[in-house]
Amino acid sequence: MAWRWHIALWVGACVMGVPAFAQNLDALDYASAQQRYLDQSDALDAADAAVRAAALRYQATRTIGRPEVEVEAQVLDFQKTLFLPLGPLAGVGAAFGLDDPLQFRIRELVRRPIITATMPLYAGGQMDAARTGAASQLAIEEAARSDATAKGLAQMARAYFARQLALEARDVRRDVVARMEQLVADARALEREQQIARSQRLQAEAALEQAMREYEKAEGDLAAAEIGVMGLLRLEAPARLATPLAVRDAPLPAAEEFLGTALENHPAIRRLDASVTLAGAGVEAEASKLRPTVYALAQYNLDRQNTLLVDPDFIFGLGVKYKIAGGLGRRSQLAAARETEAQASAGAREARTQIETGVMIAHARAENARRRHALYARSITAADESLRVARLSFRELQGTSRDVTDAELVAASARVEQALAAYEYVDALINLMEVSGQMERLPDYLGAAGGGQ
Repeated sequence: MAWRWHIALWVGACVMGVPAFAQNLDALDYASAQQRYLDQSDALDAADAAVRAAALRYQATRTIGRPEVEVEAQVLDFQKTLFLPLGPLAGVGAAFGLDDPLQFRIRELVRRPIITATMPLYAGGQMDAARTGAASQLAIEEAARSDATAKGLAQMARAYFARQLALEARDVRRDVVARMEQLVADARALEREQQIARSQRLQAEAALEQAMREYEKAEGDLAAAEIGVMGLLRLEAPARLATPLAVRDAPLPAAEEFLGTALENHPAIRRLDASVTLAGAGVEAEASKLRPTVYALAQYNLDRQNTLLVDPDFIFGLGVKYKIAGGLGRRSQLAAARETEAQASAGAREARTQIETGVMIAHARAENARRRHALYARSITAADESLRVARLSFRELQGTSRDVTDAELVAASARVEQALAAYEYVDALINLMEVSGQMERLPDYLGAAGGGQ
């Protein structure tokens, strides 16, 4: 049946490699389960670490533009040969046996302790682009953390209420088994009194066997659903989940309210907007490669006595650098960065359209499930009355055991279908909360629901 598919869908993602569990909880309402997930999820810990790393990288860009100071120490085996032309004194030098030019050679071991400071004065926009890029990366990671939180809470919510759906289905099947056992007992008694044919007793026993198989299947589905909840909430044993699978009586607020929140808070929109800003920083960084850079330079020699002949005592100055040609076409790189920015902008616009559509669909699904749930209440009332009449007719020998079993199946099916409609309502509500960027507010809407387990 469809409800089993829903359960299997969420259990499958949870039972693979169930981790070591923490202590069990006797009772757990949904709000507490949500907080427990937020406190213990390793996936959210990983997202938090990514945000902290991006924040530190952004913090590092705050010092861009400050002087860079380096201390360098060298030990050199130095040799220098000098040639001194004698010029007009060449004849005099020849008289004394001196060659023209004179040759001097110096060789010694020298130390060169030097402090160098450089400070960029103008980098063509590279520094601003670096700051903007780091800030955008931080915004992207924060949006990714919000997205991971929303997806994790949605997974947990579906697992939580899939377990509640499985519990309701199990209880319905258990009640059917109990009533079928009573039907078989009645049929055997009537057969002994030769008031019904043997075929009716056999038909009742066959229906009981079918009900027992359905009950065993429902027990298995419930056990699997509980494993899913245990894995997500780090429980060592099944907990009693206190929030029922319920449907609110009143309609949801207008879809436009959720739509406004979605366009403002959805993490995908915030992530893509940050990506557009990051792409713009990339454009500025590429454009800066077509501009010169200006920098200030200072260097001081800490050992003036033991130094090279060509080394100055100190240097102060300004420098200008401009790359005339490089291995990559800078203008092509700039054009590519602009196309990347256009791609990011188009992606952001598409995301807004998709989210608007998602909000409208989820809202419509939730309202449809709410109305169907109310209609099933009337179907259950009619099915229960039909079952009562069938039982009474069978005891008074006006009906057959087949009439009773058929009525039992109709009544059980109506209850299971109503529970499934309630789950579909909650599932659509989860979608609506997720797509509108307010998944953490799901308990507020569940609290407004009526009904119980």
